[in-house]
Amino acid sequence: MDSRHFPARTVLFERETSGVTYRVPALLHIPCVSKFLAFAEERLSIDDAHANLLVLRRGTFYKNFVEWEDMRALETATLAHHRSMNPCPIYDELTGMVFLFFIAVLGRTPEAFQILTGQNAARLCYVSSSDQGNSWSHVTDLTQQVIGVDIEDWATFALGPGHGIQLKSGRLLLPAYAYHIDCKECFGKLCKSTPHAFTFYSDDHGQNWHYEAPWASGQALSTDDGAVFHSGELVQRLVETPHGCHGSVIGFPAPLYYMSHSADRYWRAKWPIKRTDFLSQQGTEERHHPCPASPATSLCHSSLGHQEHQTFASYRISGGEQNNVDAPTPSTTAHNNQDCKNASVPTKSDIYFQIPTWVLYSHPTSSRSRVNLGVYLSTFPRDVDSWSEPWVIYEGPSAYSDLAYIELPYSEFSITGIPAIAFACLYENGVRSPYEQISFSMFTLHEVLQNIPLATSSRGMKQFSSRRKRKRKSCTLS
Repeated sequence: MDSRHFPARTVLFERETSGVTYRVPALLHIPCVSKFLAFAEERLSIDDAHANLLVLRRGTFYKNFVEWEDMRALETATLAHHRSMNPCPIYDELTGMVFLFFIAVLGRTPEAFQILTGQNAARLCYVSSSDQGNSWSHVTDLTQQVIGVDIEDWATFALGPGHGIQLKSGRLLLPAYAYHIDCKECFGKLCKSTPHAFTFYSDDHGQNWHYEAPWASGQALSTDDGAVFHSGELVQRLVETPHGCHGSVIGFPAPLYYMSHSADRYWRAKWPIKRTDFLSQQGTEERHHPCPASPATSLCHSSLGHQEHQTFASYRISGGEQNNVDAPTPSTTAHNNQDCKNASVPTKSDIYFQIPTWVLYSHPTSSRSRVNLGVYLSTFPRDVDSWSEPWVIYEGPSAYSDLAYIELPYSEFSITGIPAIAFACLYENGVRSPYEQISFSMFTLHEVLQNIPLATSSRGMKQFSSRRKRKRKSCTLS
């Protein structure tokens, strides 16, 4: 009997009989109002040269389900005579502002033609929303202001795909990549261009934007808020499809139960931190904020690189079995933008101890084609050999994806002692082609740990093997 488990799936965008296709998903979670913003490209056909508008569906997260609004076209996210592509949203928790970045590409010029000829046709643009995506500003073209003359050395560039992040410092960070022209002319023709990943960033809540020089391919680490990345390292376990495929990476605080037991010695060796007795914190009251700064930090990712960022958090530890996997209902959560803007930021006095970051990564699991979307887990992200084998969350044709981290109430734990941490994934999928639908799924960290193959799990995941022999208990959010 097949015992494989797949999370529940909701189709948000679906290819129309006219041939209109939806591609390149981007997902943004706004915790203080329990909202999801799901973006995609609307294309007149599957061809990237036929991209047209950006579209959006807003979802409200209730106790154990998401209620989705109808799809809407983002009419202001356009430049005249250009097509809008690669939605890349980012949320500023301190101001409550959502920025939707995208590239506007002249006419029907495909990316492949730009790479071949070295003639860039893309521009850097954004629109913004102060009401969680209900209404949007007019478009702003930042190409000249941010990139300037450097764009003459780029065959083309793009954002994401996926969403940006806000670091502890308040810096807004957007993933991007560019094809740098290494040799402009060789007997009258473009000789070579090479792809590089890099970031656009803002240190003043989106007033001004800058970019840093590209870094090498592979898994790359920055210890200074993304200003400089160390040389990339190839991760052998994370396979790539022919011609590449974008995935998603997200970081989140390691579960306390895991840290306080068998992994303690490894954590101290890997991350020299002053360890407190985690279990002695039991009963300590958790600090509350109207719209708390999330202790999780997403990781910018393209198929060309990763970025890791250490995070801090304060927690209450309580015992008991998890009975429900529920998030606060919107009626009990701050719902106006002013509450988000006035949110207090945890200070050093709010932080009990430093918690290492775990990382989740979504990507097709086959090296031959875009098929069988899986999630991989790394419990020691500075170690390129720490990645687990994947849990396949969709079996069949699948391609681009974007992950979001969701904090569920910390007052209840699963039967294995793992906190109620959940994830959402927006991904391309279909039966005959990966581009028939864009679907949304939610699943818990408990499910991830239950479904990662044990025989080939990474070093850290093997610690859970004895507990996983117990009868499984589903925590699916349906």
